[in-house]
Amino acid sequence: MPLSEQDRSRIESFRNFIEESTARDDRYGTASRVDREDGSTLATRFQGSKSCWLEVAIRPLIPQIRVGFLTNDRWKSEECEQTIEDSGDTMNEFVGSAFEDAGLEWPEPPVEHYREGGEFFYFATPLKLDELADLGTQEVRDKAVLMLEGYLIAFGPAITVDDESVD
Repeated sequence: MPLSEQDRSRIESFRNFIEESTARDDRYGTASRVDREDGSTLATRFQGSKSCWLEVAIRPLIPQIRVGFLTNDRWKSEECEQTIEDSGDTMNEFVGSAFEDAGLEWPEPPVEHYREGGEFFYFATPLKLDELADLGTQEVRDKAVLMLEGYLIAFGPAITVDDESVD
């Protein structure tokens, strides 16, 4: 189902908001847009290091926002898994604790851990939308920014111990 011009405008406005919200914060690397050709996932990635990114993706056909951490380094993914295990928390509790530190009350958010396209290892939390118009609400925008901050808190140490930071 093709997106309407109004939906495209909402998506663009949301993406601009997310990118502008992080633009003056040095903890977030350079933003780049990485969209699937079929338009099923429209992602903004923030480069943390040569092999790690934070991501806010819109999945317009579901509709859903997905916020997370990704790496193309298998060992980095395994280090993150070990960090979570060593914390004594479940993955949901681990991310939920970071969300709380970011100011978001969501004690045990769903956390999907998967490999995509044989290249990237993800830790991500989906946020279901009732409709794409929700992208324009301040509540959804603020929640997405706090989710991104939570993922930075949770997985920032994995980024900072990478070989080289990139901007």
